[in-house]
Amino acid sequence: MKLLRKVFQVDFETVGAGDCGRSLRGIGLNLLVRDVHALCAKLETVFGMQAHQVTADFAIVTYGAQVFQLHNDSTYHSNPLHGLLPETGARGAGIEIRLFDTDPDEAASLGKAAGMHLLQAPTDKPHGLRECYLLCENGYAWVPSRPL
Repeated sequence: MKLLRKVFQVDFETVGAGDCGRSLRGIGLNLLVRDVHALCAKLETVFGMQAHQVTADFAIVTYGAQVFQLHNDSTYHSNPLHGLLPETGARGAGIEIRLFDTDPDEAASLGKAAGMHLLQAPTDKPHGLRECYLLCENGYAWVPSRPL
């Protein structure tokens, strides 16, 4: 099967929900979080991401040419996943959000300063990457990586 790729120019600062949704292609990532503003601040500080249209309920986040979304728990009130959300504790167990264009040594330092938990210090791995593992307050594992 041949995958067709269409590039869209979207102004994430002004795009409406309908136009944004219609522009998305490939694989999408929505992270359910308890505090959208807090996680956006960490992602911008630690990984140089850009957060767009940040509200208490939602944000569009870009990392290079990649786009994903953050949703507050309250926005999922009629979503089938809502009943599966834990009231407390980590939610992201088993998912690694790999950031292949971020220096793990710098991210480890910035992440600790921003209150993220350093699960694994920067390490050279046999699969050809230097990487570290940072956990945000929602339990998601952010893995900044660079080729060796």
